[in-house]
Amino acid sequence: MVKANATAPAINVFETEKEYKVELAAPGMTKEDFNVRIDEDNNLVISMEKKTENKEEKKEGRYLRREFSYSKFQQTMILPDNVDKEKISAAVENGVLSVQLPKISEEEVKKAEKQIEVK
Repeated sequence: MVKANATAPAINVFETEKEYKVELAAPGMTKEDFNVRIDEDNNLVISMEKKTENKEEKKEGRYLRREFSYSKFQQTMILPDNVDKEKISAAVENGVLSVQLPKISEEEVKKAEKQIEVK
């Protein structure tokens, strides 16, 4: 599968018996730069936005240097039915956003399904 956006951060998705884990490479980003949420369709949406403005002025000389930087990214992932949406957590450490998606048991998934009685 070809990556749609060459500048998009790299993403890893792991699965264990108890959880799914999404890792997103985000060097230089802080937790304030991220928004992790579940949308109206029960999809996981990860977005990040970073704006930076650096100014350097030299009083004795005649130059002014300005640098603008802006980064924005959004990724939407369809969640499996066995994710416990109430217990999802996220953290940023060493330039990596980690999102933990705990699983619920198959019995709990079946309980959550609504059965309609046929009359």
